[in-house]
Amino acid sequence: MTWQAPRVLLTILGCSGSLPGPHGPASGYLVEADGCRLAIELGGGVLAALQAHHDPFSLDALLFSHLHPDHCADFTTLAVTRRYHTHPPHDTRARKLPVHAPVEAPERFARAYAETAEELLTTDLSDVFEFHALADRGVTRVGPFEITAVRVEHPTESYGFRIAAGRTTLAYTGDTGPCDQLRFLAQDADVLLSEATWTHTGDRPPGRHLSGVQAGSLAAAAGVGRLLLTHVAPWTDREAVLAEARSRFEGPAELVSPGAKYVVDEPVTRVIGGHGN
Repeated sequence: MTWQAPRVLLTILGCSGSLPGPHGPASGYLVEADGCRLAIELGGGVLAALQAHHDPFSLDALLFSHLHPDHCADFTTLAVTRRYHTHPPHDTRARKLPVHAPVEAPERFARAYAETAEELLTTDLSDVFEFHALADRGVTRVGPFEITAVRVEHPTESYGFRIAAGRTTLAYTGDTGPCDQLRFLAQDADVLLSEATWTHTGDRPPGRHLSGVQAGSLAAAAGVGRLLLTHVAPWTDREAVLAEARSRFEGPAELVSPGAKYVVDEPVTRVIGGHGN
């Protein structure tokens, strides 16, 4: 029998840059293979979107690229779910959810969860979560996935993720400005899920985000199979960002939208279309 790599499915739960937009949640993605479910980011509105696809208790791990609210605001509501659901499918204290995030995540999430300074003194979300600090080029294995964290350029501790399952690779930039690390992150990936927050003009602050031009240039330089653009800010012209990316990358490129699904290890055809594209 010929061995086959696991089918890798990417679902866009939310993709609005910097805050939830009029047509969908902030950043949130689901990657699945061999029955394993890996969530990336939980921005505002993402937990609701996740529930439309799967029970949140079915997650096998959770990744956070960084701790800005548009990427993690719904973590506190997930904590409520795991702590107070009246009939969970398993004991959430015996089977904690692994969370891979920047080193300050346990403290930051506790502060967001606690209602008072007094409550914060005793708030420890490690009763239902198992926290693991990310490190540059650190490798984590979850089910069929080998996940390499890559430190990128942003005003806070931030990472992109290179997620491999068998011979299939999905690269996700997280939030980043142009930096040398991105070439390693994206090199020869089947799919590059790249932020493209704004268009390419001369007045953009450095070290924060990518333009459509920069995302397309990265995809071309790294030789990726397909470019998926995400994290476009609600006030940015999405079609202008796409046109910029296509001006630099000759391969398939498109804007993602909430609800869209992609089979990463094919020539990336959309399985179910989203909206707002």
